[in-house]
Amino acid sequence: MTVAELDSFSLLLVYSAMAVYTLAFVAFAADIARRSAARPVPVEARELVGAGGPAERPRHETAAPAAVRHRAARVGYALTVIGWVLQLGATVLRGVAAGRVPWANMYEFALTGIAVIVGVFVMSRLWRDLTFLGVFITGIATLFLGVATVNVYVPVVPLAPALQTPWLVIHVFVATLAAGFFALGSGLSLLQLLKERRDGGFLRSLPTAAQMEDLAYRVGVIGFIFWTFTLIAGAIWAESAWGRYWGWDTKEVWTFVIWVIYAGYIHARATRGWRGSRSAWLQLIGFGAIIFNYTVVNLYFTGLHAYSGLTTAT
Repeated sequence: MTVAELDSFSLLLVYSAMAVYTLAFVAFAADIARRSAARPVPVEARELVGAGGPAERPRHETAAPAAVRHRAARVGYALTVIGWVLQLGATVLRGVAAGRVPWANMYEFALTGIAVIVGVFVMSRLWRDLTFLGVFITGIATLFLGVATVNVYVPVVPLAPALQTPWLVIHVFVATLAAGFFALGSGLSLLQLLKERRDGGFLRSLPTAAQMEDLAYRVGVIGFIFWTFTLIAGAIWAESAWGRYWGWDTKEVWTFVIWVIYAGYIHARATRGWRGSRSAWLQLIGFGAIIFNYTVVNLYFTGLHAYSGLTTAT
């Protein structure tokens, strides 16, 4: 097959993955609707009182129903796995067509990055059932893939000289891993904020706000470790490509800004006791900075890292 044919087949798999992600989103949304319609379960509680009063007094409370993995959630997860496999196929084919790793411009980075984000969600099932994040993850995947194919798609082109190095494989792939864990943490933080404000509807079936905060912190720490390596590897690559470790390029600055935000988040929560909504907002601000770095910085700022593929022959 020719390069153009391989790239066309890759695009077909991308569109197929988007369609399957959309179906998964609908299934997860149906699961949320079902959870929202579930009625509270009354439980009987007994309360001992002091001497001189009745021995015990019945008290009725409302208990949140146990998180039941409904059929819609199982269907949504299965569809997510299918969509992920299709997207992996699209990413691999793009790499085969280009004869290199498929993350040399914005379109390819989106393709790989979204595959990693969905992959982290899929693999998290081995550690913890986070199916309730399905709407968030499949929504992001569908939206970002749609934007990438419509607005930042470019045909396969040769690598720019500065990218012809093994550091492209290491630096960018670790950055996408970090983004995958940060995306998972931001979804948990968003649900944490919602649950703190209103513990009703489908939110009753989710873990407590404190539990989601703890989960968000754990995945945030993993993402921070990968992002720290990204920053270090980028500096080493910069010295090899341009003869200096740091040059205050816009992309370098924003990579460091993201590192500072997440370092502050981890430090504040671990040593200053920042819990609750303040912790969640810091996590969301950090992920917002990542999105800004990928979109606005890549498209509207010039510098040595101008590898969007849209305005330069990379």
